[in-house]
Amino acid sequence: MSYLALDVGDRRIGVAGADPEGIVVTPITTLTRRSDRQVVAAITDLAADRGAEIIVVGMPYTPQGELGEQARRVQDFARRLEKLPGLDVVYWDERYSTLEASDRLRETGVRHRRRRGRPARIAERERLDAAAAAVILQDFLDAQHEDATGEWPG
Repeated sequence: MSYLALDVGDRRIGVAGADPEGIVVTPITTLTRRSDRQVVAAITDLAADRGAEIIVVGMPYTPQGELGEQARRVQDFARRLEKLPGLDVVYWDERYSTLEASDRLRETGVRHRRRRGRPARIAERERLDAAAAAVILQDFLDAQHEDATGEWPG
C-alpha cells in the first residue's frame, strides 16, 4: 500500500510520500494553490504516478484539539479528494508539524536563511511545507505500526 500526505495551507500544499512498505517517507513537492481544481488534478496525478491508495491529510486542530477555522478550510478542501475513485482520505492531527519539520531541517543542516528576495523566501517556505507533510506521514505511519504491533517503531 502506498501513501501520500498533504500539509494543506491557504496558498500552498506540501506533499510527501512513502514507499509501499511505509518505511521510507520523503518530501515530494509543494503545490501552489491557484485553484482547487488545479491542485486536485495535480494530487490525482501524483497519486497515480506513485500508486498511492491512501492520502493522509494533516488537520490543523487548535491546541485544545478542536476544529478551528483553518481546520474547517482544510476539511472543505479534502472533501474534494474524498470524491476521487480509488483513493481513501484519512485525517491526521498535524499540530506542530511545521515546527517539527523546521527542527528536522535544521538538524540535517538545511537552514532557514534570511536571504533577500522573494524567490528565496518562497523556496524556503515550499521546502518547509513538503517537510511538514513528511512529518505528518511519518507520524501517521508510526501510529499505524504501533497499533499493529503494540510497539513504537525505532
